[in-house]
Amino acid sequence: MREKVEVINTDLKKKKEDLKKKAKKRSQIADVWKRLKKSPAAVIGIILIIIFILMAVFANYIADYQTDAIKMNVVNRLQSPNKDHWFGTDEFGRDIFARIVYGTRISLFVGLISVGIALTIGGTLGAIAGYYGGKIDNMIMRVLDVLLAIPTILLAITIVAALGASIMNLMIAVGISNIPGFARVVRASVLSVKDQEFIEAAKAIGARDHTIILKHVLPNSMAPIIVYATLKVATAIMATASLSFIGLGVAPPTPEWGSMLAGGRNYMRDSMHIVMFPGLAIVLTVLSLNLIGDGLRDALDPKLK
Repeated sequence: MREKVEVINTDLKKKKEDLKKKAKKRSQIADVWKRLKKSPAAVIGIILIIIFILMAVFANYIADYQTDAIKMNVVNRLQSPNKDHWFGTDEFGRDIFARIVYGTRISLFVGLISVGIALTIGGTLGAIAGYYGGKIDNMIMRVLDVLLAIPTILLAITIVAALGASIMNLMIAVGISNIPGFARVVRASVLSVKDQEFIEAAKAIGARDHTIILKHVLPNSMAPIIVYATLKVATAIMATASLSFIGLGVAPPTPEWGSMLAGGRNYMRDSMHIVMFPGLAIVLTVLSLNLIGDGLRDALDPKLK
């Protein structure tokens, strides 16, 4: 009976500790959200990015892909904004508003996936380099320094030119070009955490290195990584548009903001709306992500609590 009571008591203690941890996490998230709401710029950024996300999710209900976004109708070409075509039509008579809506899907998808690739690979390399140090650190960081010496957009152009123009290759190229930056940020965060007392305590009780890195080091160094990732999504969207503009991104007739700018640049003198609305979509998306990143930087900074 005593053994059963002890087992029950230990289970209850574990459950209480788990509930306390969950409550603590919720309170931390609520605290960050409370401070984030105090920034008007961050709130504007959140509203804008929510609008773009809703456009991407419900694009099929907003406009028809086949008839509005990619079907050519020369009779309606170069129309100014009107009640039937809110943003006008392009040089092939396609509805610009529909193409921007469906282009939102590609821009956000490529931006998020490419940053996910960079964060996974670069974060892993940075965590290993920062935690172990010494020769491993030097070897990893010197290789990444070689990649970092090449301009990001030039490296992405080289990769896409070698692999071929497609959405998959575009995500790979943008992701690889951002690996060195993520590795350096994660490494710096790990170095600031790895010598603290709770890491030494985890080593003393015999925890393995990968357990310490995943459960103790990285969770306590996520603030700068989250901010950097948010800002890099904006950079990835810009890189996607740039590569599509020069013909190394998404192949036509798939709607993408950069390719829309490239197609309309020859008509911008007489029909400004062709380049104005895709350019405005890029500006607002990148601006919203930058505003969110700045707000998160202030909200996650413990010195500003």
